[in-house]
Amino acid sequence: MERHADIADVRRPIFGRRKVVPRATVVDSKKHNQVFLTEALTELGFIASECPPEPNSIMDTAPDLVVLGIAGGEAVEIGRILHHLGDAAFEGSVLAIGPAGSVLVTAVRQLCSELGLAMLTPLATPFSIEALKRRIAPFLRNGDAPHPVIDVAEALKLGWLELWYQQKVDARSLLARGAEALVRIRHPAWGIVAPADFIPDANDPSFRGFSEFVVARAVEDWHLFMQSHGALELSINLPLAFLKDRPAVLDLCRKLPSHPAFGGLLVEIESDDIIENRDLVVEFAKELRFRNFAISIDNVGADWPELALLPIFPFVELKVARQFVAGCAEDRLKQVVCRGVIDFAANYGARTVAKGIETRDDFLAIQGMGFDMVQGFLFGKPVSAQKFARSRALPQVSS
Repeated sequence: MERHADIADVRRPIFGRRKVVPRATVVDSKKHNQVFLTEALTELGFIASECPPEPNSIMDTAPDLVVLGIAGGEAVEIGRILHHLGDAAFEGSVLAIGPAGSVLVTAVRQLCSELGLAMLTPLATPFSIEALKRRIAPFLRNGDAPHPVIDVAEALKLGWLELWYQQKVDARSLLARGAEALVRIRHPAWGIVAPADFIPDANDPSFRGFSEFVVARAVEDWHLFMQSHGALELSINLPLAFLKDRPAVLDLCRKLPSHPAFGGLLVEIESDDIIENRDLVVEFAKELRFRNFAISIDNVGADWPELALLPIFPFVELKVARQFVAGCAEDRLKQVVCRGVIDFAANYGARTVAKGIETRDDFLAIQGMGFDMVQGFLFGKPVSAQKFARSRALPQVSS
């Protein structure tokens, strides 16, 4: 008799005995479907991978869930894969995705029953992300995973580090004008790990290698974006401590693209660091602007008047901290801070960016105040470089 997996049947990963984050392997004859499903599952909390070139090695990925996209069918040896899972006593679940009433979907259900494989209720195409999320809910109801201890040196050596990108959008035209690079770790057991769990401090011996990775990967990704969308301004986050390492900075300057469309790399530095190291930062900014680097002041807040004490202002951008942007539509004090930063930036010819916009009301308030650019979940979450290169579509926000 066919086994159908439900919330009670799915074996949850147990910390200390096996992986905490569930794994999924995607099988689909259509490459674009395979990529889409892999990315969707990753965003939903899986460690997801595409099917290996040799289907018999599918168990090498140690999946908890095997997703079969069977719209095409003939190009993928679905029967062979299922038999291999049966022979390997696969303890996970199978999810078939295909047209409702498909003969092939029915055949998969019958074969899973014969082989004793657990099968989730098939997902009919076309489907929404929410429908996919509901179908795989048994794997996701695990509570918060423990915070991993990440060794940055190990992550660098094994290639776990990635840059993800979030759009920076023109506040008036709603066109994507740039992107901020954000570091993530794709850990083999923990999935996508946020920066709070691994960013090294200036005393970490991996600090320089980590910073060099960020710049090198951003340059590599710029070429990728150039091929798919044309020239795009990229910004990266680097601590002031790295800029104090003059040999490292000069070495990275030599690695910047020589392409005529490359307009330079924007380096975001915390407002607090700039205020506390005024003279030093000004000298760095003056020198870097002739080396295709420019500096953006990140997380500007109510302390913005301190920036007016700088002897000169060689900075191209001020980014207002999320805490003064979120909820600004209903908070007059936040509006006062935002307008103060806008007026200050205008005096020096710098542009302004509002971070952390998540609602239409906040966007309309920010747009009305006169910000140059906006950034936040309303316009898209950070995504992998490959996904960012494929799509930069924006939602329409009416004024």
